[in-house]
Amino acid sequence: MSHSNPADISGWHAHIYFDAATRDAAWALRETIAEQLSHAVQIGRFHERPVGPHPMWSYQLAIPSERFAAVFAWLVLNHGALDVFVHPNTDDALRDHRDAAVWIGHSHTLNLVALGG
Repeated sequence: MSHSNPADISGWHAHIYFDAATRDAAWALRETIAEQLSHAVQIGRFHERPVGPHPMWSYQLAIPSERFAAVFAWLVLNHGALDVFVHPNTDDALRDHRDAAVWIGHSHTLNLVALGG
């Protein structure tokens, strides 16, 4: 299914990637996000293992569409050495993760089998 209408996006997810070596930096960023962006995001669990299609440890930020530009800009300027995977949420999770995503920092290969890919 092809989406051409931005109204098809129900919201956004940003996944902050980390590993054992960057765990403390990820936790510090999470605390800063909670302090500075609590009005704009919902912070998910801190996974110290790969979850779903994500090949690294991560935590998720759920971002309403109306807050996306501000949160994305903040992440671009404040992610430090951590990589951030950002995707829209439509009715096609595979496409959202594979074809409509953007990276802040370095990109990583996703486990798309977890999404039926």
